[in-house]
Amino acid sequence: MEFQKDDLIEAKRQIDSILHKLEETIKTFESKENVERYKSQITLAKRRVKAFEIANYLIENEMNNKN
Repeated sequence: MEFQKDDLIEAKRQIDSILHKLEETIKTFESKENVERYKSQITLAKRRVKAFEIANYLIENEMNNKN
């Protein structure tokens, strides 16, 4: 599948925004008094961060190949 460079730039921008929000969410949950109560939410957010980091890496590689 072919993607335009503008589409890749926008996708990366959106992913960066989501990553920032997820990282803030993790900080919030980890600062809660009873952190064990939020363990599953923290795990889910961390897994999503990892998935978006992989997506960002792949987008960056694709953008570099377009140059």
